[in-house]
Amino acid sequence: MKISASFVTLMGAGLVLLYTALISSADGITKLLAGGYAAPQLYAVSGGLVALFCFLANRVSPAPGGLRTTQPVAMAVRAIATVIAGLAFFYAFRLLPFAEVFIFIGLMPLMAGMMSGPILGERVSLKVWIALGVGFVGVTCLFHAGLSTVTWGHLIAFVACLSGTLSMVIARYVGRFEKNSLALVFYPNLLNMIVMAAVLPFVFKPMPLHDLALAFAYAGLLFGARWLLVVALRLLPAYTATPLMNLQFVWMVIIGAVFFKEFPDSQVFMGAAIVVGSGCYLVYTQFAKTRAIQLHAMSSPAE
Repeated sequence: MKISASFVTLMGAGLVLLYTALISSADGITKLLAGGYAAPQLYAVSGGLVALFCFLANRVSPAPGGLRTTQPVAMAVRAIATVIAGLAFFYAFRLLPFAEVFIFIGLMPLMAGMMSGPILGERVSLKVWIALGVGFVGVTCLFHAGLSTVTWGHLIAFVACLSGTLSMVIARYVGRFEKNSLALVFYPNLLNMIVMAAVLPFVFKPMPLHDLALAFAYAGLLFGARWLLVVALRLLPAYTATPLMNLQFVWMVIIGAVFFKEFPDSQVFMGAAIVVGSGCYLVYTQFAKTRAIQLHAMSSPAE
């Protein structure tokens, strides 16, 4: 049975939306633990657990080639970018209100559009650039007093989103050559564990059972989220997938209000609405594009 391009687009969008729920929950745990522990402690544990989950999943349902990669350079770039993004997000959540990190997550579609051309060779049309620009305007609405309010937390969050976007774009690149999505999750987390374990003896603090359980839950959510995103990036261009991630704002507001008593003001909601609206338009254009291609193929005479 042949699957239509439109269905593939919708399936990719659905996977990204599910990803946002899982990753926002993981980010909530990050913020809970960030005040009491250094980043290497959380990421040494979670990186090792996610790598283990990948290994076990591959044993249960072996993929062709196992966890080996045919793109070692690109995989190394993705792994390094993922480690940098994880560290930067950890400290951004420590320094900024939970929903405010969304300011920079909202920039990721624009970054993905800029990277997609030189890295993936994917042409970004003018109307897509306009939509990305509108999304950026929405992001700027989240600053109350202009750039004078920028802090170290904002700069760290920018680095997090830049490296995080690079990691996702490279994942789409590697996905063109490899079908095993687990490898794209395994290597970044293995490197995370190795790098953080080297620093762990200098920052280690004993973890009570409750915090250890949170670290395990974080690893489980992270494994599910990253695996879903890798699969989604096979189905959607990066500049289309990343605007959908702006649904994280909704989750961030809910989690921030319930667990951290953080309540964004009306200007934050206005900016978020603009960003999410531009994201929905980008998904629509991708759906219309795949639908047009499909109809053209159906109407063309068979050769």
